[in-house]
Amino acid sequence: MAKTYFVTGTDTDAGKTVVSCGLLEAARQKQLQTIALKPVSAGCYSTPEGLRNGDAMNLMEAMTLELPYAQVNPVAFKPPIAPHIAAKEEGRRTTLDRLAGICRGALMRKHDLSLIEGAGGWRVPLNNREMLSGLALEMNTPVILVVGMKLGCLNHALLSAEAIVRDGARLAGWVANQVAPDMNHYKENVQTLKDSLPAPCLGVVPWLETLDNRAVAEYLDIQPLVKEP
Repeated sequence: MAKTYFVTGTDTDAGKTVVSCGLLEAARQKQLQTIALKPVSAGCYSTPEGLRNGDAMNLMEAMTLELPYAQVNPVAFKPPIAPHIAAKEEGRRTTLDRLAGICRGALMRKHDLSLIEGAGGWRVPLNNREMLSGLALEMNTPVILVVGMKLGCLNHALLSAEAIVRDGARLAGWVANQVAPDMNHYKENVQTLKDSLPAPCLGVVPWLETLDNRAVAEYLDIQPLVKEP
């Protein structure tokens, strides 16, 4: 039975896509069929085929099954700003119902593991009434929290985990991702998170000079994500 998870971060640039691609690579190494979706993106470049988002393209390269770009990233905005602001500037409106429908359609393909990557952190507005995090609730998917390891990450991680659980979602696991090479007391901060977060640590990804899916995968454990309940 396919396992689907919603990937969120402690904030923007926490490393959601880096970790997601690493998880997809780890699954590929176990001969698992994977799908990755980026329902909403902000910060795109123009191509003859339309707007394209770098994170979505990386996810498409990392997953094993092929899907059209419109299914992987159905809502794309060019400016790198909050999605609800970008939508308002363009006179567009996106709803959770629409996103959930598109995601369910994409996930009808037979697969073993699928990841739905959010935008920014858990509390990112989708419109004036809904949060993008509501997609995890709408689709009843457990959540993976990517913690960008930097000054302030303890507060961001603990508040994010608290909000995820309070909203009614299940925190399936978290990943520590070192986003800077010189964080003070890095190991102590990781241990504090291991002692405090109410979910298993799926990996601790160190600072890597060159980001490579296989290198990231070496530091991740997908077994808790794919094992039978």
